[in-house]
Formats: sequence, structure tokens, C-alpha cells
Amino acid sequence: MKTIMISTISVCLALTNMVSAQESLGVYSHKVGLFELILLAESQGQGNKSILIGATPEMLREYAPTGTFPNAMNAFLVKTPGQNILIDAGLGRKLVDNLQALNVAPGQVDVILITHMHGDHIGGLLRDGNVIFPQAEIYLPQPEYDYWMSDGKFKQQQEVIAAYKTRLHLFKPNELDKESAPLLPGFTAYAAYGHTPGHTAFLLESGNEKMFVWGDVTHAMALQMPYPQVAVTYDVNPDDAIAARKQVLEYVTQHKIPIAGMHIAFPAMGTISKGKAGGYLFTPFTK
Repeated sequence: MKTIMISTISVCLALTNMVSAQESLGVYSHKVGLFELILLAESQGQGNKSILIGATPEMLREYAPTGTFPNAMNAFLVKTPGQNILIDAGLGRKLVDNLQALNVAPGQVDVILITHMHGDHIGGLLRDGNVIFPQAEIYLPQPEYDYWMSDGKFKQQQEVIAAYKTRLHLFKPNELDKESAPLLPGFTAYAAYGHTPGHTAFLLESGNEKMFVWGDVTHAMALQMPYPQVAVTYDVNPDDAIAARKQVLEYVTQHKIPIAGMHIAFPAMGTISKGKAGGYLFTPFTK
């Protein structure tokens, strides 16, 4: 019995150390059929209640008693049998280092899918005004392009668009629960407008497996799962963002599709199930 107990403890410690090592490296991988979805974590921290819209004192007492909640900043790499596909590029502080830890050089990234053009999603595309990914084709939702090109004050976004203009592909996202066509083999884009006018999520499909990379559908999982009606100050249109979040949550729950998100704490992937009183529960993956 003593030997078994020591063995069990050793295994638990080994698993804990493995997850801790992964988190310190900022990477975590999950198989989706023949695809490998890899988290590229840029930061893990705490969000502040000051960004929340519609959170009542009762909600905060239950789900954010310290006035803060877990938050993160992530991008994702998808390794397919023939390509390296990046979904968003974060602020860029750790992106290249995270890729290099996976033995992927910037020149080996074939495609970059953009959920939207906030700075913490496109900052890693340029360094000192120069293109970081010299071979990558960029896919950007048309409504997102239209919004950021509509006003000269959006200098960062327009600089990125200009730098990648010869490899820029604009597309119209599909609508959830309607007939849809893939953007690329195994990748279908769906509108989740509200956080920005063209905010888009991507459904990955390989074999019989799926993963819904939902971008910024949430920023505060601790509150926005039990209370999807809570918005954030970063939303361009909070009402539309709430409607999109509710639609996405219902869709992935009904179809039993795992999710991944850009502001979900490590490992940033997991499953969604129904909670109480119209809310939802998030169960992160473990290894």
C-alpha cells in the first residue's frame, strides 16, 4: 500500500509540474482530428471590475469578491497536415518566442486569421513598422476592414493593412445556424459582431472533431459565463456583443463543441455546459 501511495503522489506531482512547465512556456496543445491547436499565451493576470458593464453588486460579491477576475491575452497556432495557421497575433511581446519554442519561424507561418483588429490581436504583425510574417496570407473580415479604414485616427490598424495589402484577403463571415461555406479547408468563419463591428469566430473541423475559437466573445469568464448579459467597456456595441455571446454559447452548448478564447486563463480551452438561471459553466481542459 505504501508503495502505491508514493507512486500515486509521484504521478500527481509529475502532472502538476508538467502543466506548470507548459504554463511558464506559454503553450498548451490540443488535438482536433488531424489538426493541433496550440495556445500561445502572452500574459496571465487579473481583470478589474471597472471594465464591466451591467455587473450588479450581488454578481460581484459571488463571482469577483476581490473586485478582480482571471484574465489572459492569447493567440493560437493551428498545425494542419500542410500548413501553420495563426489565429490572431496578440500584442506581440511573446508571440515570436512562443512560436520559436515550437520550432516555428515567422517565415513558416502560412496563414493568419484575424478575429478583429484591436491592438492586442494585431500588435504581433509588425515590429518597428516592418512585417514579421513575410510569407503569411492574411484573412480579415470585410466589416472589420470597413470599420478600421473609415477613420484616419485608426493608425495602427491602417498601418497593418498597408503592410500586408498584397497578401490581404477580405471575406464575409457566415451566420450561425445558417448554411455556411468554409473559408479554408477545415476552417469556417462565423460572425460574432458587437465587440467590434466585424468581430469573427472560427470553427475548426477535422475528421469528427471540432473546436470553436471564439476570439473575444468573453473577457471575464468568471462573470460572463453565469451572466452572459454582462458586457465590457471594450465592446464597440455592448448590446450586440451580449446578443452574440448568448448566441455563441447556445450554439456550442447545443452542438457540444469545445471552445478556445483569447482572454480565457490558461489553458484557454475547454467545454461549455448549461448552468443555472440562463447561465453557463466552463470546464477547462486538463492534462
